[in-house]
Amino acid sequence: MRGNSILRIVGGRVYDPANGVDGVVRDLCICDGKIVADVEAGRTIDATGMVVFPGGVDVHTHVAGAALNFARAMIPEDHRRNLAFVRDRIRHGGIGGSTPTTYITGYLYAGQGYTTVNEAAVPILTARHTHEELRDTPIIDKSTCVLMANNEIVLDLLEAGEYERAKEVVGWSIWAAKAYGVKAVNPGGVTAWKWGKDVKGFREPVPGYSKVTPADIVSSLAKIVDELRLPHAVHLHCNNLGAPGNVATTLETMKALEGSRAHLAHLQYHAYGGDDWTNFRSESVRIAEEFNRNPNLTTDAGAVLFGNTVTITADGPWQHLLHKLTGRKWGNIDVENETGCGVVPYVYKEKNLVNAVQWAVGLELLLLIDDPWRIYLTTDHPNGAAFWRYPEIIRLLMDLDFRREQIRKLAPAALNRIFLPELNRCYTLYEIAIITSAGPARALGLANKGNLGVGADADVAVFNNDKDAAKMFSYPRYVIKGGEIVIEEGEIRNTVEGKGLLVRPHYDPSVEDFIRPLFEKHYTMSFDNYPVELERVEHAEVRPCN
Repeated sequence: MRGNSILRIVGGRVYDPANGVDGVVRDLCICDGKIVADVEAGRTIDATGMVVFPGGVDVHTHVAGAALNFARAMIPEDHRRNLAFVRDRIRHGGIGGSTPTTYITGYLYAGQGYTTVNEAAVPILTARHTHEELRDTPIIDKSTCVLMANNEIVLDLLEAGEYERAKEVVGWSIWAAKAYGVKAVNPGGVTAWKWGKDVKGFREPVPGYSKVTPADIVSSLAKIVDELRLPHAVHLHCNNLGAPGNVATTLETMKALEGSRAHLAHLQYHAYGGDDWTNFRSESVRIAEEFNRNPNLTTDAGAVLFGNTVTITADGPWQHLLHKLTGRKWGNIDVENETGCGVVPYVYKEKNLVNAVQWAVGLELLLLIDDPWRIYLTTDHPNGAAFWRYPEIIRLLMDLDFRREQIRKLAPAALNRIFLPELNRCYTLYEIAIITSAGPARALGLANKGNLGVGADADVAVFNNDKDAAKMFSYPRYVIKGGEIVIEEGEIRNTVEGKGLLVRPHYDPSVEDFIRPLFEKHYTMSFDNYPVELERVEHAEVRPCN
C-alpha cells in the first residue's frame, strides 16, 4: 500500500493546522508513503506560488451500499443529464451526477484533493456488500459507521436495564460489520417506522417499549462508545430531522449527552424554528450558542446548495413525509431488526422559502460556531448536494461580496427568516484547511491524516492560489495519496488502492452465546453468515481503541 516514490515539494505555501503552520513557505518531503524530515534524491515538484494542504477528510458522506444503488435506480433522469466517464488506460467508466458510481466517486474526491472519507451509515446486514463497493472505489481511504440506534437487540436490552450486555452487543456488532464507529439515526424512530409510526417526544417511550426513550438511546450509545474507547464519538443524526421547530429536540439532545462525546451529523437539518411550514425559519443562532458552550461536541454542516439531487437516509419516516410534501418518487427499504432507509429525489430552489432558509442555515452554522476545529464542511452527500460541489461552499465562506450577491437572489420573504445577511465573517485558507482536513481527521481520531508533520501519511493536495476559491479548490495541480502522485496538472495519472479503516473494540466473546439464538428466532440470515470477513476489507488497517 505505501508509495515508493521519493518526492520533494518545494516553494509552496503550506497550511498545516495540525502543526500550527499557517501559510509558511517551506519544503515538504515524502518517502515510503510518509512525510519525512528530508530526502536526498527523487522527484522535485515546484510549488512556487501555490498552496499546499493536507489531503481532505470527509467526516460524513454516503458513497456505497444498498441505499446508494436503490437511489441510482430511481433517478435515471440524473444519469441522462450527466455525461458518462470514458474508460481509458487509467480510468474506468462510470456515471457522475448526484450519486456517482464507485470508480467515479474515487476520481471526483481525489480530483478535489480529498484522500479519506467516512461512509456514515451501514447496516450490518448489508455491510459485506458495502465493503465490496468500497474496495471498488479507488484512491481514497475509507471508514464506516454501523447503524445501532434502532437495533432491536440493543433496544430490548436497554428496556430490560441490561446496559453491560448492550455494550457487549455493540462492541461485537462493530467488529461484525468491520466498522470504525457507531451511527445513531433518529433513535427509536426507525423502530417505530416499522409500525408506520415515528417518535416525536424525545423523552417519551419508543412505540413498542414501555421504558426506553430516544433520550435513553442517545445517552446510552454515547456512553458505550466512550467506554469502548472508540476513536470517533457516537455519530448522531438527531430526532425530528428537517421538521419545523426541531430546534427544541436538538437542544434537548445536547443536554442529554451530559458531557459524553458526540458528533452531531448534518446540523443544518436540525436547526429550524416555526410551528409549521408557513413560518419555517432559521434557529442557527440558538443552536450555535448552545453548541459553543459544549466542548464535548463536534458537528458537520450538512450544507444545502440549490439544484438537483437525491435524498437518502436511514430516517425512513422523514423520507415518507418528504414524499407526501413534494409528491416526488419515494422508495423505502426495511432492514429487518436493525434499521431502514428511504429515498426521495429532490430539487432545492432559490425561490422556495423553505429551501432558501435551509441554504442559509448551513452557512450560518459554519460562520456562527466559533471553533473551526469542531465544525466541518459537508453536504451530507448527496442529501444537501453532491460532494463534488464543496468548492462552491468554500467560495461562499471566503468571499463576502459573492455571498451577498447570492443572498440577493433569495425570495424577499426568506430574508426575514435568516441571519446570514448580518454575518460578515470570512474564512481564511488556514480555517478552510481545518474544516476540510485537520478538523475532521481529529474528530475521527486519525492522527496520521489531515496532518503534514513528520510521520504522517503522505496525503497532500497542491492548489493554484486563485482569487476564485471555487475554481482553486475544484482543480488541484497535484494530489498525492500515500506518497504516490495520483493527480498531476489536473489529470488522473495513477489509481492507487485505498485502505479500509476499522476498529476492534474489546468485548466478551461469550456474548455470541446470547446473540446466536436470537438469530435463529428473528433473522433471515444465519448467525454464522452474518459477520463480515476481514479479507472483504480493502487493505484493512485496524486502529487502536485507546
